[in-house]
Amino acid sequence: MTSPIIIAIDGYSSTGKSTFAKAIAKELGYIYIDTGAMYRAVTLFALRNGYVSKNNTIDTESLRKALSRADNPVEITFRTSGPGGISETWMDGENVEGQIRTIEISRVVSHVAAEPMVRQFVDRSLRAIGVRKGVVMDGRDIGTAVFPDAELKIFMTARPEVRARRRYEEMHSRGYETTYEEILDNLSERDYIDTHRRTAPLVRAADAVLLDNSDMNVEDQMAWFRDLLRQRHLCGY
Repeated sequence: MTSPIIIAIDGYSSTGKSTFAKAIAKELGYIYIDTGAMYRAVTLFALRNGYVSKNNTIDTESLRKALSRADNPVEITFRTSGPGGISETWMDGENVEGQIRTIEISRVVSHVAAEPMVRQFVDRSLRAIGVRKGVVMDGRDIGTAVFPDAELKIFMTARPEVRARRRYEEMHSRGYETTYEEILDNLSERDYIDTHRRTAPLVRAADAVLLDNSDMNVEDQMAWFRDLLRQRHLCGY
């Protein structure tokens, strides 16, 4: 039996990181951790409590105190439910999976996630989850900041118009009304914020394997992944 490892998947928004990571976790029998959902949950918490203004200015001091309170800490967890064991996001005992996937959250999440104390809160939570290994995590800085010693790192990218189309189709399949142009603009803004933030900006780790999946489906990506495991002699391949 091979020892479990940490697989870190970073990359741009709407490259299909979560879908890819879930497929990998299912293939290997690993735990999937949706780090982006954690940032979205913190964003929902900030919006609910009035810590974000209409121009996306963050009341950082109030948010910091709320996230660091010792008497009633904010708890973000993942629970599996439904056919196939779908992972859903829970915050303080409430299922918030649907609420964190709206375009409203998408507009604000990069601003909230750019705050150093928010990243520190999420990083602490992720390290606590990943200490036993046997996990697949996707996000923006998993392989550079959260788990720089991860045994396998993958950096995902795709053409902007492909990413916008995928996001548009996903949103409409869930019943959310938005336009392709609105989503493309949102992706461009998020790309800029993610790559220019002061703390742990989005960047490909020096030892991360690049995956451009612009012209690949999930089956293509999994075939690519299995070849990578065989090349690296990982996970029994």
